[in-house]
Amino acid sequence: MATVNSVKVTLVKSMSGRLKSHIDCAHGLGIRKMHNPVTVIDTPENRGMINKISYMVKVEEV
Repeated sequence: MATVNSVKVTLVKSMSGRLKSHIDCAHGLGIRKMHNPVTVIDTPENRGMINKISYMVKVEEV
């Protein structure tokens, strides 16, 4: 069985007043509240969403 790479994503800036597409990306990653880390699988789709909202989140390799 192959190991699954994952990343821990934490929202550090508020979603208030952001573009709807950026809020949708955050919700798509499972982010609901600030400073509440979420672990997601490291796929190209998730990386694209993380890159789109990179100014709002902190990313750590797990």
